Amino acid sequence: MRLAAALAALSLATFSLVTTQATPSYAAGESYVALGDSYSSGTGTRTYINDGTSCLRSTYAYPSLTAAARNYSLNFRACSGAKVADVTNTQLGALTSTTKYVTISVGGNDAGFSDVLTECALPSWADDCAGAVNAARSFVSNTLPGRLNTLYAAIRSKAPNAKVVVVGYPKLFNGEDCNLVTFFSPSDETALNNAVVLINSVTQTAASAKGFTFVNPVTRFTGHAVCDSTEWINGFSDPTRESYHPNRLGHANGYTPLVSGVLTGATVTTTSTLLAEARADGAEQAERQRKYAAADKKIAPERFRAPTEAELRKLAADEGIDFDAWWAQVRN
Repeated sequence: MRLAAALAALSLATFSLVTTQATPSYAAGESYVALGDSYSSGTGTRTYINDGTSCLRSTYAYPSLTAAARNYSLNFRACSGAKVADVTNTQLGALTSTTKYVTISVGGNDAGFSDVLTECALPSWADDCAGAVNAARSFVSNTLPGRLNTLYAAIRSKAPNAKVVVVGYPKLFNGEDCNLVTFFSPSDETALNNAVVLINSVTQTAASAKGFTFVNPVTRFTGHAVCDSTEWINGFSDPTRESYHPNRLGHANGYTPLVSGVLTGATVTTTSTLLAEARADGAEQAERQRKYAAADKKIAPERFRAPTEAELRKLAADEGIDFDAWWAQVRN
């Protein structure tokens, strides 16, 4: 059962489209800068622009879809692995006094969420999920607010006339683990989801203090978590860089209508025509980002790491666990 579910999780979800609605016209070429991490770059959508970096920027991501729908001039600076310091050092240079729109998601990498997921994916006899989550929560509560306050002040200084929308993170789990090589318990998943609620709360407070609008995707993604019947978030995936990120459905039906409505005042819906327009903009986006490639290459990707059989065997030996007997039980 778990093997079949794992194989299913590795395949692309069937992409559904929603019906378009009439929207007001917008001035062509208004400046839109997308800042932040992998949840803004589009990691998880499996198709990325060829910009000479490992930022994993996708035309299926909500910044690309929003820009294509509104005919905005997009500077797509969001990059997989970005932390607050990376946004400050490599992305804020794209902002000017003429920037009209800004979106940003950041903070999860600062809190080490990839490492926390990696720890919690181990079997209960081998992990310290509670300790990893508590350490992340302590960072989010005590250190992240100061970093965000400084970053948001810099954004406002560099783009004084921009509409700035700060985007949060969805809960990843629905209380079960249907993937073969991960071992999240229901209590692990609850703790991880609660950590998402905390980082969203801290981020919203910091955003509101600077007059920015915060968008919370938790409700929008409810019913579409890992292992739900229609996933908008990838579970364990091949390649692993795709794991635990919104997929194409998550950006098209989750983030895009949610963020665009707040950013532009009118909800963008995803149609086949819009997808084609966004893809057509990919070469131009890639060319624009290549001039930043040297700086972007300094950003270290944050990746979930699934436990290997060799690692599990060693951990089992250390804990006095009969690995073969345990594994036979898991497979059944």
